[in-house]
Amino acid sequence: MSDTHTPTLDNLSHETRAFAPSAEFVANAIGKPEQYEAANADRLGYWAETARKVLTWDTDFTEVLDWSGAPVAKWFADGKVNAAYNALDRHVENGLGDRVAIHFEGEPGDTRSYTYSQLTTAVKQAANAFESLGVAKGDRVAVYLPMIPEAVITMLACARIGAIHSVVFGGFSADALRSRVDDAEAKLVVTADGTWRRGKPSALKPAVDEALAAPGHTVQNVLVVKRNGQDVTWNEKLDKWWSETVDSASTEHTAVGHESEHPLFVLYTSGTTGKPKGIIHTTGGYLVQAAATHRDTFDLHPETDVFWCTADIGWVTGHTYVTYAPLVNGATQVMYEGTPDSPHQGRWWEIVEKYGVTILYTAPTAIRTFMKWGRQIPDSYDLSSLRLLGSVGEPINPEAWMWYREVIGSNNGPNGEKKEHPTPIVDTWWQTETGAHMIAPLPGVTATKPGSAQTPVPGITVDVVDEMGVSVGNGEGGFLVIRDPWPAMLRGIWGDMDRYKETYWSRFEGMYFAGDGAKKDEDGDIWLLGRVDDVMNVSGHRLSTTEIESSLVAHPYVAEAAVVGAKDETTGEAVVAFVILQIEPAEGEDVVATLRAHVGKDIGPIAKPRHILVVPELPKTRSGKIMRRLLKDVAEGREVGDSTTLADSTVMTQIADSMRK
Repeated sequence: MSDTHTPTLDNLSHETRAFAPSAEFVANAIGKPEQYEAANADRLGYWAETARKVLTWDTDFTEVLDWSGAPVAKWFADGKVNAAYNALDRHVENGLGDRVAIHFEGEPGDTRSYTYSQLTTAVKQAANAFESLGVAKGDRVAVYLPMIPEAVITMLACARIGAIHSVVFGGFSADALRSRVDDAEAKLVVTADGTWRRGKPSALKPAVDEALAAPGHTVQNVLVVKRNGQDVTWNEKLDKWWSETVDSASTEHTAVGHESEHPLFVLYTSGTTGKPKGIIHTTGGYLVQAAATHRDTFDLHPETDVFWCTADIGWVTGHTYVTYAPLVNGATQVMYEGTPDSPHQGRWWEIVEKYGVTILYTAPTAIRTFMKWGRQIPDSYDLSSLRLLGSVGEPINPEAWMWYREVIGSNNGPNGEKKEHPTPIVDTWWQTETGAHMIAPLPGVTATKPGSAQTPVPGITVDVVDEMGVSVGNGEGGFLVIRDPWPAMLRGIWGDMDRYKETYWSRFEGMYFAGDGAKKDEDGDIWLLGRVDDVMNVSGHRLSTTEIESSLVAHPYVAEAAVVGAKDETTGEAVVAFVILQIEPAEGEDVVATLRAHVGKDIGPIAKPRHILVVPELPKTRSGKIMRRLLKDVAEGREVGDSTTLADSTVMTQIADSMRK
């Protein structure tokens, strides 16, 4: 591990606002205080009971946890379960076949809705087609698809036959795709001719062609979905149309149980340098925690709720809270192909209104973008169906949290009506590696605080420790660790168990540490500070980039901010901020001086940014994450690194030009 220092957060965790759920919400809430009591009294018993409640097991388990091979856990190891059966067949057998599973909304406006019965049939056909192409249990299938139903169908078909899917985000380059195909030794690639992006067709298959052009790969077939009708280059040896292979396959397929510890998927973490890092998740434990947290964190009532997680299936959020948990729980969900601003900036709210979305789960970056665009856009739609809002992906600053609550969560129609009780907001902390929520409030139990994920979900043991691995007290900051194994935890890095141990288990003995800083406030609630390497050391003072970003966004001039530390001969590191303005400053006003003074007053003189650069846009991936490493390259005068995953690759050129000026 590189040298790290204990993160601090003096500003955010002094947040004193707290919002208790309404009496009406509490009365109907799924999550109960007794869950914490039961999990604390008998953690393994709690997970065993939960496992039998949320899943139908082909073979019941007798052992809950085997930790003898630490740090690799085995959960429910002698049980057998089929992920696709639990997501599909059992609901049909229980009379829910006519319930809508997925409302698909294409970017151009085309729509498809699948009932559970229809989705089950589609997955059975795909499973038969994959088997006809030689895919068997344990084989790897690379998935390079846009946000279309065939992506979910592909993943579930793999799970059904015991093949291991490896989804590669559709924005990744041919090189990134090839490295993942090679690392997993994929036998089949499932892709599409393309997708739609801001009103225009965007190609996908050419990246697959380029990735597989050089010999030495293990791919035997490429299955191509017709999505946008673009002409594609055809390789007769590899390529097959989905419509000709899957749609003609038999609709009869019997799901068999797979071992609980059988690998379900490998997902490569984004931003990896060098050899890709394939995170392995197995079947039983992952599905248990995914389904339970989806049910409890989002207060899911599957018979009435319409759930919408806006994440792409290329990321873990799309795996857990699009493909698996909502379907295992028998929910109805929305799946959207496009961006929030095409064909107009009200697109998301149009979709919420159209489908009566009740639960919306999205990223702080999206929320801050909507803040920048102005509340008049969501105010013109009827969002009264919403009853719960979620946040995921990075710490949410209190200003964005409050805007989310006051603008989206209070909307009771397009005429300015306000709800008597704004919707609860659940801020969730978890990672690709953890598989499912680890820290999140229970909306019917917890009085929620703007900007804080607050408390571990029942059955999870999270702590904040100092550099020696000793628990810190309330009001103190440190390193976020997980003390006990959890059902949805990763089981290793594909093909490199030593790297798994070194990356996650070497910093603190017997504790999982994946690099995030955190602080406990005076109530013991947890505040996430982001990555430890996002903590700057300025003249011996430890400053959180999250803290300074929140301070900047709190100023009325600023819509979004990203802060990095740049090497400085005098102070060790200097604070460099990149900001997007939402209103023009007064004529003649020095906006940089105004913002520096604001941060100095808010946090302290030491936190004043050395440089503040006003930019038109920040470098973001298509999933909405800000690529701070690219900003650090600019701040330190280096050539900008790989920007192929950016939604708009021209952004960095503009920023670099501005910095030089």
